[in-house]
Amino acid sequence: MHSRRGATRPSPPVSRWLRIGIPSLLVLIWVVGGSIGGPYFGKVDQVATNDQSSFLPQSADATRVSERLPDFVGADAIPAIVVAQTADGSALSETQLTGLQALTADIAALDGIRGETSPPVVSDDGQAVQIFVPIDASGEVREVVEKVRELVSADAPAGVDAWVTGPAGFTADLVKGFLGIDGLLLIVALAAVFVILIVVYRSPLLPILVLLTSVFALCVALLTVWWLAYAQVVVLNGQVQGILFILVIGAATDYALLYTARFREAIGEGRRRWDATVTAWRGAVEPILASGGTVIAGLLCLLLSDLANNRALGPIASIGIAFAVLSALTFLPALLALVGRAAFWPFFPKPGAGALPDDLTQPVKGLWPRQARLVARRARPVWIVCTVVLLAACAGLTQLRADGVPSSDLVLGASEARDGQQVLAEHFPGGSGSPVYVLVDESSAPDAVAVLDAASGIESVAVLASDAPGGQAPVTAADGSLQTTAFGPPGTPAPAPTVSDGQVMLAATLSATADSAAADDAVRQLRVDLADRVGAGTALVGGVTATDIDSIDTSIRDRTLIIPIVLVVILLILMALLRSVVAPLLLIGTVIVSFGAALGVSALVFDGVFDFPGADPSVPLYGFVFLVALGVDYNIFLMSRVREESLAHGTRSGILRGLVATGGVITSAGLVLAATFAALGVIPILFLAQIAFIVAFGVLLDTFVVRSLLVPALAYDIGPAIWWPSKLWRRDAARRTAARRLDS
Repeated sequence: MHSRRGATRPSPPVSRWLRIGIPSLLVLIWVVGGSIGGPYFGKVDQVATNDQSSFLPQSADATRVSERLPDFVGADAIPAIVVAQTADGSALSETQLTGLQALTADIAALDGIRGETSPPVVSDDGQAVQIFVPIDASGEVREVVEKVRELVSADAPAGVDAWVTGPAGFTADLVKGFLGIDGLLLIVALAAVFVILIVVYRSPLLPILVLLTSVFALCVALLTVWWLAYAQVVVLNGQVQGILFILVIGAATDYALLYTARFREAIGEGRRRWDATVTAWRGAVEPILASGGTVIAGLLCLLLSDLANNRALGPIASIGIAFAVLSALTFLPALLALVGRAAFWPFFPKPGAGALPDDLTQPVKGLWPRQARLVARRARPVWIVCTVVLLAACAGLTQLRADGVPSSDLVLGASEARDGQQVLAEHFPGGSGSPVYVLVDESSAPDAVAVLDAASGIESVAVLASDAPGGQAPVTAADGSLQTTAFGPPGTPAPAPTVSDGQVMLAATLSATADSAAADDAVRQLRVDLADRVGAGTALVGGVTATDIDSIDTSIRDRTLIIPIVLVVILLILMALLRSVVAPLLLIGTVIVSFGAALGVSALVFDGVFDFPGADPSVPLYGFVFLVALGVDYNIFLMSRVREESLAHGTRSGILRGLVATGGVITSAGLVLAATFAALGVIPILFLAQIAFIVAFGVLLDTFVVRSLLVPALAYDIGPAIWWPSKLWRRDAARRTAARRLDS
């Protein structure tokens, strides 16, 4: 015995011209928008930046030093280091040194070199040289570095191996890692989604319509974001770009699946195309808007971050979600209104496809009816077992190392800059080419030099001087003044420190590599010692190491602040949507446990399987925002349908019916979203690989355990009280009271 859901009110009569004209106009608008936005995939690099200091808060010491550095070097340049050593470990010969000097002259003549290239500096052991090459930071750093690498590879003297490393080398490797975003990432993500949709719908046309919904949403979103980045309203980099692509494709497909499920039900009930469109839209609009609004609210909480990178992701990703919602509620309904039943060819919805069993506690057929029957018969054991398993998985959180990783480990796989840095550290001070910069008042400079000379972990100290070879001169402090070392024949005057706005810039070479823990400790202690000697805020410390430190400290602060705020915001949205207090608390609790389990398992996999060096502090924050917002998405899909069914059939029956009605579509949506985020793994960047695993695994966990078992079983065990204090709870209470009176 089956029954249909409560009848929906009939749509008013609409003329045939409007039934065709409205969908056609909507399709035309989206096609025009997508056609304009599509070419911007090839223009992202015009407005994107991967300079880490540009994402720091303006108040960070490293940011202020970075902004002032061009005043002292005369150009906005990022240093590359060419390091060369003999292949057999012997000392460099005169012939090889002469060849390296000629190579230096050839490098200096390349376009994109800004400033003076240093002569080859020979190591103390005589086996290696380093050449400092200033790359124009305002140009295409990767392209210039690639030209230097090609030249070095072709013209290095016989018996000499050479690498290009330093900050410019690492920037080039990082940018190269992001090159697959426009092509490979989209191809893999769309192919994975297409395969899943083919399996789910067994139709060649419907998956194409759903993918068009996602692709056109992404095109228009990218068009909007590009112009905002061009106007410098937001900061765009490869990391944000990759997340935007995946988020829009995944979310738009999920929303499209929800609408398609409603449309399929309506077609199965025998409705015509226009009536089916109106019925499906009415049923899908509230959960889709609520889901999209929840994700947007969670993402906008990132505006509270001090890191410009995080602040940029909030509005950029929110724009993407907004267009995903708009596309799923306008473009897809228009396409299906025009195509109708043909979209499901060759497996058309059969009459009665939207019907649900009356009594799901009795033996039934089908996966989701059987799942509902399990929940009805074993609700308490089901949710207890699920909770215990998830809490056990949370134990892996003790293995999570999210306190930052060396910048040399950001690129997975081969990295010439990383290999070159290892060679550099074998023959020179580890911090060569990545100095610690200290911006200090000229009057306090001697005291700052004294602090640097006495500091552990500092190999040498120089002052930036425009008339010195290489732009800097060794410096000491004597009799309360700076003493620089003269270059050239006897009688040559010592270079004068460059002074700008009454300040000088000191450059200290670290003993350890700039991205090592030892360098971090040295710079942190240096900041303390300088504050004690010359006064707090008088000497600002910048450079590669200081930038990493400020980024990590700010990320940890952001994580601590934003996560609780996201929870409160989403909780309030759920309370407004479900008109209840208990159900939202239940849903938030399950999502938190699910996130903890996903992060715990991920930590074990990162350490034991992938052997990752750690994680950036923003990885848990991003994982939390995505998993909580998207995890609540599926609970909204479920509980909005449960509430709809509860109004007609009572709470416990409504829970079972809602589970059966949404089981297939939410599982399909979960698989799609997991597949799209997993596609981030094709980009050889550590951060994206970790986000890919955390979110993909977390979504699958939420789909198959939390939404399918834990939430329905817990809600069924609690019963009508989940709707407290809404009218639905009071009505169920009145029904129970009336039933008891009849029984008595």
